[in-house]
Amino acid sequence: MRTIATAAAVLALSGCGVQAPSPPVTSTAPATSAPTKASTAPTPARPSAKLIKVPDVVGVNHQTAQNTMQAIGLFHLREQDATGQGRLLIWDRNWVVVRQTPRAGKKVAPETVITLFSKKIGE
Repeated sequence: MRTIATAAAVLALSGCGVQAPSPPVTSTAPATSAPTKASTAPTPARPSAKLIKVPDVVGVNHQTAQNTMQAIGLFHLREQDATGQGRLLIWDRNWVVVRQTPRAGKKVAPETVITLFSKKIGE
């Protein structure tokens, strides 16, 4: 009879949105832990990145110039219309590089921005 009364009470409480109390949870982990040597040691400084020699791409097709830069690890490339007209280089294959910054031969970090100034072939 007691089981039926308990079951009825649980059903009545669950219908009201009230949950039956759950048993207390005990933890087996220690309350505090000692800091490890690795967490208190200073972080070593990162070694400087390897410098890359900028290739000379003046006179080269713009697309080939971009491929050349990327092949050696220079991925931060900008392009600009060298005529001053502000045109976008939509199809890189019909443009030729006429100037670049930084200059060819300079050693730069991989994150250096390289700007290729180009004009349409035949201009």
